[in-house]
Amino acid sequence: MPLIAVVNGPNLNLLGKREQDIYGYETLMDLEEKLINIKSKDTELEFFQSNHEGEIIDYLHRCSSRVDGLIINPGALTHYSYALRDALAFLSVPIVEVHISNIYAREEFRWQSVTAAKAQGVIMGLGVKGYVLALEVLESQSI
Repeated sequence: MPLIAVVNGPNLNLLGKREQDIYGYETLMDLEEKLINIKSKDTELEFFQSNHEGEIIDYLHRCSSRVDGLIINPGALTHYSYALRDALAFLSVPIVEVHISNIYAREEFRWQSVTAAKAQGVIMGLGVKGYVLALEVLESQSI
């Protein structure tokens, strides 16, 4: 059974509470339940969230040999974490980077993603639906 990890970075534990005009009203738990409800019966999901860069990197190292795909929203780490970029480069599975907002419609410092080059694709600006689309992409690849 394919295993897809869904990793969320800093401040995404506050979904539904912070900047609702940008991130919406759904909580991280709502998002996880949505993915569980729409996933294929043949797919297993594992969720991880941390506000700490090192914990995310450690998780990616631990799961590298057991996951078949990765959905990641690095949060603010997207824009500056070369360490996270290098951890993603170590993975040999399809990766889809997701951003709830359109990073190009926001502050200029958000316009760069140092992690995107290690992803198969990037989905942004579609709210939490981006995670649903990322899951559909990974499942359709028969990982």
